[in-house]
Amino acid sequence: MVSKRSQSLKITYWWFPRNRKYIGGFLYGLMKICRPLSLVVTVFDIYFSSRYFHWKMNLCVILLILVFMVPFYIGYFIVSNIRLLHKQRLLFSCLLWLTFMYFFWKLGDPFPILSPKHGILSIEQLISRVGVIGVTLMALLSGFGAVNCPYTYMSYFLRNVTDTDILALERRLLQTMDMIISKKKRIAMARRTMFQKGEVHNKPSGFWGMIKSVTTSAPGSENLTLIQQEVDALEELSRQLFLETADLYATKERIEYSKTFKGKYFNFLGYFFSIYCVWKIFMATINIVFDRVGKTDPVTRGIEITVNYLGIQFDVKFWSQHISFILVGIIIVTSIRGLLITLTKFFYAISSSKSSNVIVLLLAQIMGMYFVSSVLLIRMSMPLEYRTIITEVLGELQFNFYHRWFDVIFLVSALSSILFLYLAHKQAPEKHMAP
Repeated sequence: MVSKRSQSLKITYWWFPRNRKYIGGFLYGLMKICRPLSLVVTVFDIYFSSRYFHWKMNLCVILLILVFMVPFYIGYFIVSNIRLLHKQRLLFSCLLWLTFMYFFWKLGDPFPILSPKHGILSIEQLISRVGVIGVTLMALLSGFGAVNCPYTYMSYFLRNVTDTDILALERRLLQTMDMIISKKKRIAMARRTMFQKGEVHNKPSGFWGMIKSVTTSAPGSENLTLIQQEVDALEELSRQLFLETADLYATKERIEYSKTFKGKYFNFLGYFFSIYCVWKIFMATINIVFDRVGKTDPVTRGIEITVNYLGIQFDVKFWSQHISFILVGIIIVTSIRGLLITLTKFFYAISSSKSSNVIVLLLAQIMGMYFVSSVLLIRMSMPLEYRTIITEVLGELQFNFYHRWFDVIFLVSALSSILFLYLAHKQAPEKHMAP
């Protein structure tokens, strides 16, 4: 039996069947993206000027990759897959890149993301537009994840599935398959009878024969058409019943898994994340209604409240910066991991031998925008003295706008996910338990 690790390696090898050298380019881009994060962690050991220089240099390289190099090569590989444009692929690649730049630049017009001091060629022009796309992506994924995570982990949302329900659905599936086979036999026998009577081969020839064949139909052809329509409908029903049966088996396995120690642990996490989801939706609503943006990072604020409530001696400034950096690292690792898992599932479903290079570059593009938006948002999770480093590197952006925009998209995504999962959970038992 093949292990999961070997299967994942085979999938990875198949996913990039040709031109695997572009994986190296993706890894290099990912390394450049992650390098500024290491500079945040080592912020205690290097001078301010060195931190500023490396942050600025890495940010310029990332923007160069995201805005100029990766979009151009995405257009180049798209054009290369079209045979009619193969000889002039460089020209059409430039046209695609110019089209991308036009819409990319127009993206910033509706949003108050820049200070009037910035010129048209300033680095803030690029960061602000990349940040809008990245923050939107982060908010959509965060809103769905905040709702889907407790829904997936908590045993409270599991339907009560028994062996009787599964057997009843399997019986319906077998009956549907028998009806399909029976009707297909009737179609085959009718066509055989028509063939023996010469109604298939002895067709009238000539112009008037063609007119007659269009305006009239052979005896029994109407019945065959009706039977074929019934077969098509039954085949669609059989596919739905098969998927519902597989869903019931998966639900039953989840019920059995929830009774184990690991399942109970994830069930507890589900309750924790449900409380976090409610709190996050509530705070996002408060921030939107009152146009409020936090001025203190959550760790420092939480420690101050706890210390004042308990009345103990505690160095808030010293410990808050260490805990903040640990929290920022956890946020970055978990968010990037979740993004990669989601994108891998999506790209694996649509990948092919011709689209593998485009998929790698799209993944690098999304990861880069995701990082830039992460820097914009985690700035508030850092102590004030280290927050100024990011502020000076990124320039005078309207940081409050990005936080409000994140809250709006997060709230819409979370509420839409709640509505979608509620309707799916409500309709699922009725669909499965129908006689």
